[in-house]
Amino acid sequence: MRMCLDNVDCQAFAYRQGEGKCYTKVYLLNGKNFAYPSSDIYLKVPKRLLSSPELTSTLAHTCSVHEREADTSSQMFQDGSSKFKFGYFLSSALTLLFIEVTLIIFGCWIVYKWERRPEITDEGYMIISSQFRIFSYKELQKATNCFQEELGSGGSGAVYKGVLDDERKVAVKKLNDVIQGEQEFRSEVSVIGRIYHMNLVRIWGVSVEKTGKLLVSEFIENGSLATVLFDQQSISPLLQWNQRYNIALGVAKGLAYLHHECLEWIVHCDVKPENILLDKDFEPKIADFGLVKLQKRGSSALMLSRVHSTRGYIAPEWALNLPITGKADVYSYGVVLLELVKGIRVSSWMVEGEEEAEMAVRCSTEILKEKLEGEDQSWLLEFVDHGLDGEFNHSEAIVMLKIAISCVQEERSRRPSMSHVVETLLSLAE
Repeated sequence: MRMCLDNVDCQAFAYRQGEGKCYTKVYLLNGKNFAYPSSDIYLKVPKRLLSSPELTSTLAHTCSVHEREADTSSQMFQDGSSKFKFGYFLSSALTLLFIEVTLIIFGCWIVYKWERRPEITDEGYMIISSQFRIFSYKELQKATNCFQEELGSGGSGAVYKGVLDDERKVAVKKLNDVIQGEQEFRSEVSVIGRIYHMNLVRIWGVSVEKTGKLLVSEFIENGSLATVLFDQQSISPLLQWNQRYNIALGVAKGLAYLHHECLEWIVHCDVKPENILLDKDFEPKIADFGLVKLQKRGSSALMLSRVHSTRGYIAPEWALNLPITGKADVYSYGVVLLELVKGIRVSSWMVEGEEEAEMAVRCSTEILKEKLEGEDQSWLLEFVDHGLDGEFNHSEAIVMLKIAISCVQEERSRRPSMSHVVETLLSLAE
């Protein structure tokens, strides 16, 4: 306080919790607002005022007009502060209400979608891989324009061309004779959906509804090997020899993958030119693998006609009611290889039109064995597809015929594995 009295510029002294501070006139403002409201403040006044008789009236101070205005402004400020607090509270409440309503709507949407999901027991069935999915019947009906364009039909069902919403071209197969329950069918399809190989047709998805079971696969541009190789009215160009070799190698690779490299080995059971598709570069892709398992086709003689729609590719063990292994596919591959070299169906080899296709294969292979063991190879020009006009690799043709003969042996234990066939064909390219 003594410091304030000695300082001419000091107009007031504030005391708070043992500390003092001087204030000049500038900082006093109107005496209403103060930095430390709990402090004691002493104003410096002249001594003569203390002995003046007007001191009493001065102490009984009456607010001036300006002071009343200041007080009114302060009151308005307090009222405005109250209104601001109320507005803040109201906006916070409305924000919370909006968030709650949004969460409720989102929750209802999740429940709605969950209730409309396909009835499945395993999440793995819904998205088996990044590309495999479950389609609705309406989706595929729209994609195929009500199943208007039929690509072909066989023992497993009719196939229709379609275009998905993402502009992918697909082939939609209506499966026949599927007697499995929905859960078992999905389980089997999950195995097929995980398979990926450049020489196997990619499966994009499946539809399982009361209207039927549909399999969705990639669309292959050039159709089946049967159409390109045998159909005289086909607009496809004649397969050149190097293309035939590549087809033989590609099919062998695809079957080797199914037999030896899949997580769950698969026997195709229906290898024939109709199930070998050719893409835009005439690269082969095997179709309908795994369908025999899906359709519960048996191996008994009574089920033989249902297993294969085309005779001539059936291994002898089918008729003998023996357990079916990958060697049945090896036999069928051997027949396809013979047709690939000769350019005509094995059924056209029948003598006098009376032999069955299986007998024609047996007789033809016996004749080929004798010719291959001889030194004179002039017969090769007569055997290989005449449409090539002799433009083929003789050494490759001989090796391919030897492979075909070894594949169609009646004793299945003497047939090579498909991986061995691949190695033999690859050795020709070295």
